[in-house]
Amino acid sequence: MANDSDTIKTGNSETQSSRRQFIRNMAIAGSGIAASLAGTSAVAGSDSAQGCSTAVVGNNTRKLGALTVSPIGLGCMSMSSGSYNPPRSAKDMVPVIRGAVERGVTFFDTAEVYGPFTNEAIVGEALQPVRNDVVLASKFGFKFENGQRAGRDSRPEAIRTAVESMLKRLRTDRIDLLYLHRVDPNVPVEEVAGAVGELIKEGKARYFGLSEVSPTTLRKAHAEYPVTAVQSEYSIMERSVENQVLATCEELGVGFVPWGSVCRGFLADKFNEYSRFSEPSRFASVPYFTPEAIEKNMAILNLVREWGAERGMSPAQFAIAWLLSVKPFIVPIPGTTKLHHLEEDIGAIHTRFSESEMAMFRKQFEQLDLVGFRAKDAALTDK
Repeated sequence: MANDSDTIKTGNSETQSSRRQFIRNMAIAGSGIAASLAGTSAVAGSDSAQGCSTAVVGNNTRKLGALTVSPIGLGCMSMSSGSYNPPRSAKDMVPVIRGAVERGVTFFDTAEVYGPFTNEAIVGEALQPVRNDVVLASKFGFKFENGQRAGRDSRPEAIRTAVESMLKRLRTDRIDLLYLHRVDPNVPVEEVAGAVGELIKEGKARYFGLSEVSPTTLRKAHAEYPVTAVQSEYSIMERSVENQVLATCEELGVGFVPWGSVCRGFLADKFNEYSRFSEPSRFASVPYFTPEAIEKNMAILNLVREWGAERGMSPAQFAIAWLLSVKPFIVPIPGTTKLHHLEEDIGAIHTRFSESEMAMFRKQFEQLDLVGFRAKDAALTDK
């Protein structure tokens, strides 16, 4: 997600200033950029091709199974403590979420573990006035002691208890997309699917989702109760789900929701080879953010910069548009705490890359030696 952490040191300010300059240029150029995008890439159903502002969604939608949503959602994790940012207040974050709604975003992602609990409260407050106009996704699957995460718990009775509390925090009577956040090794996923199915029958949820699961687990759950969407990390850089996960989703008619679409800000041009992280920062524990990895991985950022510049796009926009071009059932949920970054992200939805462009980019990507990412076989195990 394109988060805005206070725990980084960057030896060169060029990265941040270039992104700010791009956003300023977006505001000035407006529909001129949209026309450029239409002229260089395959644009499918694009309002921007007709001169519409790139900072609004327009009539564009996508399908996650039977669920209709905007082409990108808003990942809200970064708005709470325990994420890659210092915690933000509801006073500051509610306007960001409502600003997303005003710009046509209809899909919002949260979880009980974010905070924990505080993220759902912020999202619930922000969306209460427009609850019937949006799709609200949240996740269960952890147990808590003294307000802190303490392992996993997906027993049917624990799911029911968790959802009752989630509904109160979210100020709603139903959760549109209810995910199992992480698989509980002590509870068969079929039992989880059955429990969520009962909640759906009662109207407390509408659709069932899974997060970070293997193709085998997805098939088991789907056989018990239809799965609407799978959420896992996926980006230009992090591609392990291309090993059977996406193909299984396509086969079963399951949507796919990538988190980390801009690789925790790396593909948003937030960092460079001089970036370092303080010990308390979660960035310090990410394998592809070690000093050695960042230096090596600058090659992919430079490639994304080049491709984006040729198309009048920021690196973040290119990264999101690339995901949208992979499959029509993919709906990224980039996260941010700043409205102007959200507007930048929305600009990506008006571009689709042709098959030849995607093939050319993949060929160039495969020549790079990146460091710190999941092994291909990691997709075949539950996280």
